Amino acid sequence: MGIVAGLDSSTESTRIVVCDADTGAVLRQGYAPHPTTSEGDPQAWLMSLGEAAAGGLLEGVQAIGVSAQQQGMLTLDAGGVLVRPALLGNDKRMQPAAADLTDALGGRAAWAQAVGSVPQAGQAVAKLRWLARNEPESARRTAAVLQPHDWLVWQLLGRPVRRTTDRGDASATGYWSAATGSWRPDLVELALGRQVALPDVLAPAEPAGHTPEGLLISAGTGETMAAAFGLGVGLGDAVVSLGASGSVFAVHHEALADPTGTIISFADATGMHLPVVHTLNAVRVLRGTAELLGTDLAGLSELALRSSPGAYGLVLLPYLEGERTPHLPHTAGTLSGLRRESMKPEHLARAAFEGMLCGLSDALDVLRSRGVPVRRVFLLGAAAELPAVQAVAPQLFGTQVVVPQPADYAALGAARQAAWALGVQHGRLSPQQPPLWPAAASQVFEPGEDLPVGQAVRQQYTTVREQTHPGAFQ
Repeated sequence: MGIVAGLDSSTESTRIVVCDADTGAVLRQGYAPHPTTSEGDPQAWLMSLGEAAAGGLLEGVQAIGVSAQQQGMLTLDAGGVLVRPALLGNDKRMQPAAADLTDALGGRAAWAQAVGSVPQAGQAVAKLRWLARNEPESARRTAAVLQPHDWLVWQLLGRPVRRTTDRGDASATGYWSAATGSWRPDLVELALGRQVALPDVLAPAEPAGHTPEGLLISAGTGETMAAAFGLGVGLGDAVVSLGASGSVFAVHHEALADPTGTIISFADATGMHLPVVHTLNAVRVLRGTAELLGTDLAGLSELALRSSPGAYGLVLLPYLEGERTPHLPHTAGTLSGLRRESMKPEHLARAAFEGMLCGLSDALDVLRSRGVPVRRVFLLGAAAELPAVQAVAPQLFGTQVVVPQPADYAALGAARQAAWALGVQHGRLSPQQPPLWPAAASQVFEPGEDLPVGQAVRQQYTTVREQTHPGAFQ
């Protein structure tokens, strides 16, 4: 059918993959960094894109898909000129604004019912409230609001009158409902004090348009949605991302309204939904323990495997930064079960891995409790390669664990979306059926006969958690 490209503009870099549209085979790749700042210069993103695409990388490409960092916000004036630098998703200044908005609508349950999420500092809705309160002149000039992927697509198309987004990125703003598939302009007005222009929301296989040279640009999407599409996850699959903090999401057939705000109801890049649960503590637990024991992550993993399941009764509640799941924002970590026989480095190392993975298991159980089936779990992040993680995770998650080989999955998802839009345009694919690219090369780990052992470790952890924080999940 042809050649397509996917580009992923993250907080740190631009990555481009050029793929065969039929098979998904990667033909060429490009990379360029961009500056990491609390506020972003979108022109630097364009320069990085150009650098990554240098040397004829895009020669012969017929369609491009765009993935970009989520929850950034770009404000445009009536002439389409940037009002100020982009506000990025990792900007913590918006936390008071998010709390203020939560109260303004009537609490967490009201927001969950309205848009499937409770305001967070990263969301555009909180950024709009911050802008109105802290930069009133910028707020007054703002006539339109875009996210990074929207802006990049608009630039590639030559800045047409029509601006677009997709349902995945729209669902991360805090003023679009995944359940109804529509914007909530009343929430924009609640945040900013007035209305602004919002982009048209495209269907998954609908193109955003064509460049003046005739190159098709697909709808694009946010990084989480693009990575899920690149991995090829479907119903029954969950993805656990191991960063300093953690996230768990799964593919589901409907949007979930969670009155506690624990579940964020995103849309995906295929027409389905991605309910997400975040934890504040994941690999930071391992790094902290490794530092305490005078080793690195590989050494910590080796130590942990010298211990046995349950770490001789040692239990680490991994709430080092407080915790979001369960909602314990002001707590600290707890080490329980100290006895003479458990006071050895290998048992503390084992307790760190078990504590981190039990915390993520709690997040998985939040999804399961809402009827989300989890038949296998994809583990992402460098820590997924640690032997201790691969040994312990299947026991504690109680299901098959898949560790894909490292790849630019967000860029691959963007390329797959481009192939889908191109195939629909040529009449070779249905708007309801994306191209069937091969699954990611992976290692697969089964719980096997260790499942009862994992259940016992989970029970030991749950008992300590309930004793220390009674009713945390009620």
